[in-house]
Amino acid sequence: MFISPMLLHKVDSPFDDAGWLSELKLDGIRFLYSTMNGLNFYTRHENEVTERFPELVTDQIPKDTILDGELIIADEFGKPDFEEMMSRFQVSSPRRIPTMARIKPVTFCAFDVVYYKGKKVNHLPLSDRKELLNKLLPENLPRITKVPSVTGNGKALFELVKQQNLEGIVLKKKDSRYEHGKRSQKWLKVINYQYATVEIAGFRKSVFGWLLRFPDGKPAGIMELGVPNEARKAVYQLAKSVGCKEVNDYVIFNELPKCKVKYRELTKAGYLRLPSFIEFAC
Repeated sequence: MFISPMLLHKVDSPFDDAGWLSELKLDGIRFLYSTMNGLNFYTRHENEVTERFPELVTDQIPKDTILDGELIIADEFGKPDFEEMMSRFQVSSPRRIPTMARIKPVTFCAFDVVYYKGKKVNHLPLSDRKELLNKLLPENLPRITKVPSVTGNGKALFELVKQQNLEGIVLKKKDSRYEHGKRSQKWLKVINYQYATVEIAGFRKSVFGWLLRFPDGKPAGIMELGVPNEARKAVYQLAKSVGCKEVNDYVIFNELPKCKVKYRELTKAGYLRLPSFIEFAC
């Protein structure tokens, strides 16, 4: 049984408030663990992926339960590794899955319970659902765990996240109900962005995207997000004034403008992950 998960709004800064819980934002895939009609695993987009993760199968989760959480793979330092998670998620071959489950096992990190004993509990305040989650989820499961929360202390937790170069934090109002499929102002995320000044080497013709380059000439990836129409128009006009050449699906500039961007992290290939436009730079 699938339920559409509750979503978060984004805010720029953390805060301290005793009426809110603070927890780590784990860098993985949103995941629903359901024992409502047998055992089923779902992504937030209703993709049923039960067969891909045999290491999560257990009879220790009570029947007629739906847990909400994040699916991760931890690196050697215990930090979520998004690229490894995506690589593992894409493995769908029945012949490869058992091997991958052994050498690259995932961990399901539960942070909420939506159904219990076949009944909705989304009407309960978050603090009560957290208590219920603590009671129903055993402590000794090897691949399933709980996301810990603290009352208030959003600022201190975010400082720790920055020191450890983690993705961010989530702030949740203690009395919030679970609103299926809604992006609620009672659940907030604060992303630990990185910042850089890069060059715009050109743009893609077929689907919008700016080709980015680091000042040392190394490729920085493609920016598709957060670019306002005014900035897009300015870059298209620049192509006419500075001259350019076409290479396959790309228009490459002869002179490269610069811009400031924010991004999640550098990928293992050295590209900016999810770069977003801030402003043009000198």
